[in-house]
Amino acid sequence: MTDPAPKRRRLWALIPLIAFLALAGLAWSMLGRDQDALPSALIEKSVPQTDLASLRPGEPRLTTELLKRPGVKLVNIWASWCGPCRVEHPELMKLQAMGVEIDSINYKDDRDAALGFLQELGDPFAHVGADTTGRAGIEWGVYGVPETFVVDGEGRIVHKHVGPIQNNDLEQRILPAMREAGWTPPEG
Repeated sequence: MTDPAPKRRRLWALIPLIAFLALAGLAWSMLGRDQDALPSALIEKSVPQTDLASLRPGEPRLTTELLKRPGVKLVNIWASWCGPCRVEHPELMKLQAMGVEIDSINYKDDRDAALGFLQELGDPFAHVGADTTGRAGIEWGVYGVPETFVVDGEGRIVHKHVGPIQNNDLEQRILPAMREAGWTPPEG
């Protein structure tokens, strides 16, 4: 009778090779994909039902109707407690200086802290809705803050940017999506 132990050892020796090939195949299948892009079920759909009190006293509510008004705009979701929101804030200020209309949702934040954040770093927002419960974040499909949506003139979401806008994101992602949605920089 032959000893089956050598055959078993050879089979066990193949397991690391099989695992390596499986991982290599997985890595190969992911090549060419935008690893930063997270899927959004909202792309090409109308902005979600939104009705938020303004963060700033005396200003109108941030509503679906307001977000559907004519013109390409951004909707930025942020919080004062969010470190990456501080990182991206200079880029939002640049966009505002370029004439981009930016609406925003302040996510699960303390009102005084959020107003202090805007006072300290500048306020690039046309409208700021206060999402104190996080419900609007759920409706918008937010993974975490910051996130920025490009909304076309009919109120459809055409692009979602997850994470802070930084480095080349303006030139490579945000502005091209806005131009594709029909935005043209103001003259002058």
